[in-house]
Amino acid sequence: MNYPKITEVLENKREAKDVKTLTFKNLFQTIPGQFYMIWIPEIDEIPMSVSYIAEEIKGFTYRNIGEATNALYNLKKGDKIGIRGPYGNGFEIIGNHILFVGGGTGIAMLAPAIEEAIIKNIRTTLIIGVKTKSELFFEKRLKVNGNEVIITSDDGSIGEKGFASDVARKIIENDGIDSVITCGPELMMKKLLNYCENISFQASLERFMKCAMGLCGQCCIGRGIRVCKEGPIFNGELLKNIDDFGKYKRDASGKKIYF
Repeated sequence: MNYPKITEVLENKREAKDVKTLTFKNLFQTIPGQFYMIWIPEIDEIPMSVSYIAEEIKGFTYRNIGEATNALYNLKKGDKIGIRGPYGNGFEIIGNHILFVGGGTGIAMLAPAIEEAIIKNIRTTLIIGVKTKSELFFEKRLKVNGNEVIITSDDGSIGEKGFASDVARKIIENDGIDSVITCGPELMMKKLLNYCENISFQASLERFMKCAMGLCGQCCIGRGIRVCKEGPIFNGELLKNIDDFGKYKRDASGKKIYF
């Protein structure tokens, strides 16, 4: 597991502006919320949360924002990449009514958890928050079996104008939610945590990773909590006691980058 396994790209499908889903053959059992380390030869190795889970095929969804993701964006069927993983923990899919809140590409890694909840016949409400209409994806994939999907956009170009966290607050206060699961901008997730005083809360955190095995300490938050090992999924009780949650992360050099 800790050495990259070379595999072929099965598909590199466009989902939205600058967003694609890359699939590859992988037989490892994978839990919604876990991630893989993706090696792009001669470029870099980066973590990618799983966004598609089937028995023999896995996939991740990403935005073209840098050197590594640009290299991924230009890969074609049959091209080679290296895969390590899966790593980390996963979401706990329990409750009678779960509110999922995905901001930006955060909806990608929530998708398998949402699908698991639907299979378990758990009532689900999903909020997808985007900056503008061209960034929206996975709406049709997740709008199945009575699953309620609410779209918000910062500019009002699609769905409700405003932030996903504001819509989520109203639902939490009025709709009998007993569990909130989220992934997206950390400031958004921090707001959601503040709304969930007596509600189960789970969030997926993103930090700079090198080894993904808990050795290098690059992804630590709080007092030595490793996102790659103890996370990337954290519950609300733990996050309330982590001072840097919603405040800052660290770059490759360890410098604090404030949100």
